[in-house]
Amino acid sequence: MRLPEIHGVIRRRILVNFRVDPKIIQRQLPGRFRPKLHSGFAVAGICLIRLEKIRPRFLPSFLGVSSENAAHRIAVIWENENGQLQEGVFVPRRDTNSTLNVVAGGRLFPGEYHPAQFQVEDSLGKIDFEMKSKDGKVAVKLLAKTSKELPSSSVFSTLKEASDFFEPGSLGYSATSDNQRLDGMTLKTKTWSVEPLKIEQAYSSYFSDESQFPKASVAFDCALLMRNIEHSWQSAPDLHI
Repeated sequence: MRLPEIHGVIRRRILVNFRVDPKIIQRQLPGRFRPKLHSGFAVAGICLIRLEKIRPRFLPSFLGVSSENAAHRIAVIWENENGQLQEGVFVPRRDTNSTLNVVAGGRLFPGEYHPAQFQVEDSLGKIDFEMKSKDGKVAVKLLAKTSKELPSSSVFSTLKEASDFFEPGSLGYSATSDNQRLDGMTLKTKTWSVEPLKIEQAYSSYFSDESQFPKASVAFDCALLMRNIEHSWQSAPDLHI
């Protein structure tokens, strides 16, 4: 049995975004998904998120738990069973420092997680983030500071354009150990507000793997920051592939 709804606070959420050759990213997707394009590029990335006061709806906030998490994700579109076009994200991998998430993910709530070590410094407008999975398969490194504008090289011409692209991606489907099924989860936020981050270093072993992403097929695009947002996670119907 799964909990129908989880509540909490997004204390910090960073979307580190890469523009990718659509033909290359299609290889990473289950067959029914297609990449959601912007200016001819697919958009993929990493969601680095600190969650606090996480608990079932019926519990008070002081009983909630906190965790650092990283989810590699790809913006996608697909047709549902009624032939209607939907959009969201496909998540090939989730990592966390929470033993609870590892044990309960995919059981009490959607999303299977891998255990990882996180080191995060976040103060005075600067963020130093590092994550290494305990199985040695995934590593992420980020050095960033707050900014007022997106990089000039971004496929998004304005912050609003970027925000409008990502806001509809609240429905996520995660890879599972069952290769025929994806876990579904919907993020609902009371507010939606993003600000740009200026990136000094952005590394992901996932996107740096040239066996999956040949040279020139992927490039850093932009990063966005969200803070202090009340939210809930709700289970969505599984998707069979």
